[in-house]
Amino acid sequence: MNCQEIKSQKMPDKPGVYLFKGLRGSILYVGKATSLTSRVKSYCDKRLADTRGPHIVSMVEQAKRIETITTDSVLEALILEAALIKKHQPVFNTKEKDNKSFTYVVFTKEDFPRVLPVRGRILADTTKQLPYKVADVFGPFPQGGALKEAMKITRKIFPWRDTCKPAQGKPCFNKQIGLCPGVCTGEVSKTEYGKMIRKLKLFFSGKKDNVIALLEKDMAKAVKALAFEEAERIKRTIFSLNHIQDVSLIKDTSLSDQPRSGKTRIEAYDVAHTSGKFMVGVMVVVEDGEASKQSYRKFKIKTVDGPNDTAALTEILERRLEHADWELPRMFVVDGSTAQIRAAEKVLKEAGIEIPVVSVVKDEHHRPKEVKGNRALVRKYENDILLANHESHRFALAYHIKLRDKVLTK
Repeated sequence: MNCQEIKSQKMPDKPGVYLFKGLRGSILYVGKATSLTSRVKSYCDKRLADTRGPHIVSMVEQAKRIETITTDSVLEALILEAALIKKHQPVFNTKEKDNKSFTYVVFTKEDFPRVLPVRGRILADTTKQLPYKVADVFGPFPQGGALKEAMKITRKIFPWRDTCKPAQGKPCFNKQIGLCPGVCTGEVSKTEYGKMIRKLKLFFSGKKDNVIALLEKDMAKAVKALAFEEAERIKRTIFSLNHIQDVSLIKDTSLSDQPRSGKTRIEAYDVAHTSGKFMVGVMVVVEDGEASKQSYRKFKIKTVDGPNDTAALTEILERRLEHADWELPRMFVVDGSTAQIRAAEKVLKEAGIEIPVVSVVKDEHHRPKEVKGNRALVRKYENDILLANHESHRFALAYHIKLRDKVLTK
């Protein structure tokens, strides 16, 4: 398909799933969208090869038509996307990401099953025995961050057990905040819990209508038995399914769908510390060769102990990607070498974002010696990359010194 053919497609401005189809209706690629119309049109972006990779460009060229399935919510679009990828195994979905990098939802084989997000590489590792038996697996889910939000939303509708022990007596933390139905306190029987798990499995299969039909039958039985409190509880569950509150998920998935300005935005990151103490990180932005200082951001490192720059970089990028309102760049620049590139690429891959990462390698005098990454991009934007890297080092060092002096002079 060419750009004109894509733009001529009439797509609904609703959440849902889109399928690129090739010859004889073969499914080449499955994706989800907050807005089908804007997401599908994004495949006309001239920078598609840079942002999504040459394999996606090839997929668009091979496609003959696009089909869409609308859903009532982004949550349902995410679940339907996973179900369709599992069913059809589209070749370009597996090219975009190794199956081991996907995340899956696992239901354990127990009297009171747990519901757990598990990495594909863990499920595929036959050398290690899992600490639980697996009953059912749903997925793959390409974006780990989006699945995390989806599970939070779903658990408010169907509370489940994950870490507590059945009938342990003391209510677990999730029971106290309404996310565990009382497995730990013995408030829910094996039969009642099993019925809820069956409905949850249907929901993760993309069969919300079947779930609602079962709930309506349960509600009718409760009314007939004069169990009005139970009937009211089921009614609230049905209402929650029909009015899914997925604002946080919309924010998370919008990172991939986000339109970009016409400027060439490059983001650079650096870490500064003194032997692991007073550790900070920064993000700086260069747009069309100019430092955009109003877009600079500071990060006080919270999760890293000791001088571990790659772990700090991971934290910074994860926190940066929580801000869907910040425009995504054309390129990420990190200070360091292969380890830093791999750390950054891992964070982006887990978020389902395909943006190139380059690194600036320094000599013993801390002067730029080499820029690693996509050679074509490095040649085209070398001056911008070096400016961004220089600014990130200067900004990080200034923030570190300010924090250190503030603490030491108290």
